[in-house]
This record gives sequence, C-alpha cells and structure tokens, in this order.
Amino acid sequence: MLVLFSPAAPAQSVLTWHNDNSRTGQNLRETILTPANVNSTQFGKKFTRPLDGQTFAQPLYVPNVSIPGQGTHNVVYVATENDSVYAFDADGTPTRPLWRRDFTNSVQGITAVPCADIPACPVGPVAGITGTPVIGSASKTLYVVAFTKENGSYFQRLHALDITTGAEKFGGPVVIQASVQGTGAGSVGGTIAFDPLIQNQRPALLLANGVVYIGWASFGDRDNYHGWVLGYAASTLQQVAVFNDTPNGSQGGIWQGGGGLAAGPGGNIFLQTGNGTFDANTIGGVDYGDSFLKLSATGGLSVLDYFTPDNQATLDSLDLDLGSGAGLIPPKQSGAFPNEIISAGKQGIIYVVNRDHMASSIPPATTLFRR
Repeated sequence: MLVLFSPAAPAQSVLTWHNDNSRTGQNLRETILTPANVNSTQFGKKFTRPLDGQTFAQPLYVPNVSIPGQGTHNVVYVATENDSVYAFDADGTPTRPLWRRDFTNSVQGITAVPCADIPACPVGPVAGITGTPVIGSASKTLYVVAFTKENGSYFQRLHALDITTGAEKFGGPVVIQASVQGTGAGSVGGTIAFDPLIQNQRPALLLANGVVYIGWASFGDRDNYHGWVLGYAASTLQQVAVFNDTPNGSQGGIWQGGGGLAAGPGGNIFLQTGNGTFDANTIGGVDYGDSFLKLSATGGLSVLDYFTPDNQATLDSLDLDLGSGAGLIPPKQSGAFPNEIISAGKQGIIYVVNRDHMASSIPPATTLFRR
C-alpha cells in the first residue's frame, strides 16, 4: 500500500535513491516542509492507494508530468514485488493510477518468482522488483529490473519505461546476461555465468555517465553467488560493463541494505561488498569480500582502489557484512582528507575512508577513522 502524507507534494524531483548520486538524502531546495507545518495538527496521512504486492523499492517523484489525455500531474512512481510499476497522482486526484505496467502474464505462464523457489527468500510471498528504480530526467525514462518466472525458467530484465505512459523504450526490455573468466563458485570451464535465480537485485539502480549501473547480491546467502555490477547504456540498453568482485572465490554480495551504488564527482563508482573471499592483498588476487571498492567507469568497470578492514576474516566468519550499509559521499571537506566516503556495516563501526587513496598500499590508520 502506498501512503502519502501532507502537506502538498514538493516541487523537487526525487529521481534516485536518497536524492542524488552521492546518496546524501539531502534536499537543499525544500520550500514546503517547515518546523511550523510539520506538526500533529497539519502533518499526517493524506491518502492511501492499494498495490498488488509488497514494495521494498523507494518510491520516486517527478512534478509537472504531462500524461497523454490526462493533463499535467505531480507523479509518484512505485514498484512492487509482484512485478508492477504504478504512476500515481501525488495530490490524490484521480484516485486510480495514471498508468500501471505489469510485467507478468498468467495466460503466458509469466509470474513473479514464488519464494518457495528461493530458499531464505527475504521478501515474500513472491520476488519481483526489489531494487529502487532510477529516472533519467532529460529522457523522461524510468529504469527498473524485474525478476520473473516464465514456464519454469527464470529471468531478470532491464526495462526502460516512458514516465508519461509506462511504454517500453529503446527496444527494451533486455534480458540480463553476463559472464566473466574465473575459477570461483559455480564456474564451468573457467567461466562464471550470471545466474538470475541466485542473484538478488537488491541495491538501488545508479544512472551516471550515461550508463545505468545495476548491482546484485544473493537471496539469504544461497550459493553459488557473487557480487555483480553490470552497466547498460541508458539510450540503447546495450550492455557496456561487467564486473564480478569474487571471480576466483565466492560471495561478496553487493546489497548495501537496498542503498544504491554511489558516483563520485570524478565519475568513478563506489560500493561496499559483503561477506566473501578476500585475496586482493596477494599477488594476482582479484577477490574483494568485505571491502570498499572504487571502480573506474571508463572502458568498463575495473578496480582503481579499495579499502578492506584488517579484521575482514572475522567479519566474514561471523556474518558481519561490511556491505550491509550503503556509501555516502559528503561534500568536499577541509583538512588532510577532503574527499571521503562514509559507510557502516553489521559490526556497528562507521568507516570514514579517503576516496583519493583508500589504504590499498599505506597503513589503514592514516586514512580510516572509526566511530
């Protein structure tokens, strides 16, 4: 169920998880909510709208959207685990959806994935759309990943929807497929293939550098999974980047509690990984469990730098994922470390890491603060 609260809908768009690619959550142009009107008499539930399933994805918002045949509306976009995307008027009129896209079709044998098919399914009773979509304001496109069961087979697809109608764009959707070289869990003949049933698309999507970046972890640590990041050109849906963070090991899921991958001012991509194999500190090591990663967005995705806590083995053995929280990139700071990223994991420690040199070759104490 969608629940909206008064006062009236804001004029500022919310196009991505936590408002911006730095994942700050800040709105520096708030003009409606004030200490005077956020109180028990003026602020409260405005209306509710029924949905066809649970929603784990953050709703997104775009003001002044021209809906063909229905006029101009402030619109809230909501995605559900039953593989639907809704567009609702944020001010309550009309009460029905302005449009709805349903990616299932029972006649054709297409459904959301029953949790009975997924051991330790964290969403239930079905899994469909879990990661928060992202909206491209210039192209008026909403990008979303849907998980479906189709006559006994499983698929994940990237959809690009027109925010005014819900229609597919750019020749979409595209079936998500990928493979990397590696000898890790699930490999066959030195290759690891993306498994749509095993990999859980939990983190929010990121739109940066003209590319839609998508991350995956697992459903309840079900093997054989890895942390994947795939990139798709926003204007064509062509796959342009593939990254696996444990190609010679296992796990290392990228879930971040549903938070999105972050993009720094220089265009690099930042993320945190969960429990898994770590050997990046050895010659030839390419596995990055329980680590902060800085990925180059140029020419695909490659590790530029990383930070891994010195107790990584303990974190892994006790299921204390570093990557259970998302990274936040604060504004440039004064002092010795002006460019930072902040995150926290299950251990309850807040890490403040220097983005310019993430302690991959110097003592961690010079670049890391614990609170």
